[in-house]
Amino acid sequence: MKLVGKITCLVILCMVVIAPHAEAVTCGQIQVGVVNCLPYLQNRGPLGGCCGVLKDLLKLCKTTHERRKSCKCVKTAANTIKGIDFGKAAGLSGVCGIKIPFEISPSVDCSKVQ
Repeated sequence: MKLVGKITCLVILCMVVIAPHAEAVTCGQIQVGVVNCLPYLQNRGPLGGCCGVLKDLLKLCKTTHERRKSCKCVKTAANTIKGIDFGKAAGLSGVCGIKIPFEISPSVDCSKVQ
C-alpha cells in the first residue's frame, strides 16, 4: 500500500473513532469523507466505505450553521479536486439511503442550506 493510502486509512480510522464524540463536524472530517468517496466519484472504483463515512458525518451536522459549514467544505473540495462525476455525486443520497442537505457541486449556494 502506498504511503498516501496508509495515511488516508489512518486519518479515516481516527475520524471514525473520534467523530462520534466530537461536538461538531470539522472541515477536516468533511475532507476525509470526500477523499473516501473519490474512487467512486471519479469513476475509478467502487463505493467502498463512502456511505458509512457520509452517514457518520451527517449525524454531526445538527444545526443550520454546521450544515452550511459542511457545504462550504464540500464546495471547496468540488472546486479543487479534478475529475468528479457530479451526476454520481448528486446520486449519493439515493445510493447511500441518506439525505444530504445540499447539492455536491462547485456552484452550490451554501447560504441557502437549512
